[in-house]
Amino acid sequence: MKIAVLVSGGVDSSVALNLLKDQGHDLTAFYLKIWLEDELASLGTCPWEEDLSYVRAVCKQLDVPLKVISLQQEYWDYVVSYTIKEIKSGRTPNPDIFCNKLIKFGFFFKKISADFDKVATGHYAQVTERDGISYLSSAPDQVKDQTYFLSYLDQSQLSKTLFPIGQFTKDHVRQLAHTYNLPNKERKDSQGICFLGKLKFDQFIKYHLGEKPGDIIEAETGTVLGRHKGFWYHTIGQRRKSGLSGGPWYVVSKDTEKNIVYVSKDYYSEDKQRDRFEVSHINWIAGQPPSKHKLHVKLRHGKKKYDAKITYTTNNSAKVMLACSDQGIAPGQFAVFYDDRVCLGGGVITRSVIA
Repeated sequence: MKIAVLVSGGVDSSVALNLLKDQGHDLTAFYLKIWLEDELASLGTCPWEEDLSYVRAVCKQLDVPLKVISLQQEYWDYVVSYTIKEIKSGRTPNPDIFCNKLIKFGFFFKKISADFDKVATGHYAQVTERDGISYLSSAPDQVKDQTYFLSYLDQSQLSKTLFPIGQFTKDHVRQLAHTYNLPNKERKDSQGICFLGKLKFDQFIKYHLGEKPGDIIEAETGTVLGRHKGFWYHTIGQRRKSGLSGGPWYVVSKDTEKNIVYVSKDYYSEDKQRDRFEVSHINWIAGQPPSKHKLHVKLRHGKKKYDAKITYTTNNSAKVMLACSDQGIAPGQFAVFYDDRVCLGGGVITRSVIA
């Protein structure tokens, strides 16, 4: 097949490229330039140059042509702007989900799709086809599994996608990198949000939203305990950064109009069961809601799944009741649904309910 391979300079996408080369496919590697140059320049870091140097070395070793495509404007318009808007509204965004949906498998697809049979990436996920429907399934490595971030893909995107390392564990992929003697075989995995690289999230927030001091108030008593630098630096369920003594203190809510952060020491008490929430804008990968009402749900990337009962209110909204509490349910987060290892899709948490 003629395959476009998205490469980032990391081990995962480089091993994916090697595997496809071994299989004899006609390959072209693509590097997406999405870094926010204004932010990076102001903070004195340009990580994309290091990434691109590794990409060039890997492609040269394999004799695979490389093309660099800039999607910086699209990234700003559809991912970064969304992130800033959500944070400013007091919600908890997930830009990586929109990066996959709109950029890697969106604008990039539109630019090159007519010339290629498939697009391959280094994601830890698997695609299978049954009765004309493409299904997204978890990788064996549950820690590295990235289906959570891919849950907003639709049939037109998933049917044209390959995940060459999806059946492997991270340890095995790292071993393959050594077997292929890749230039980046010892390179550490990247962490954090896709467009930030080594830029810390708080630095990004400060660059765009600045600081706005306000009160930290104990939820139960109304006592002012201290000051914060802006409610947008705090997330529901968060323990860090309060700077208060006598804790631990946890963020329980935020008043965005009054710029108040409410905290509590009794966040985990039994009378505060956080096990219900509402979800909207659900993307069902198969095109429609499943017939089952008992599913598994992830509230964040990682191997933790909850048993859950789903009540469908419309085709793309639902009420969810977890089998046990999760203390970090926050509006703006994504809830992603599973039937065993099959990722069914996901949506945005609009409201959480404390029983």
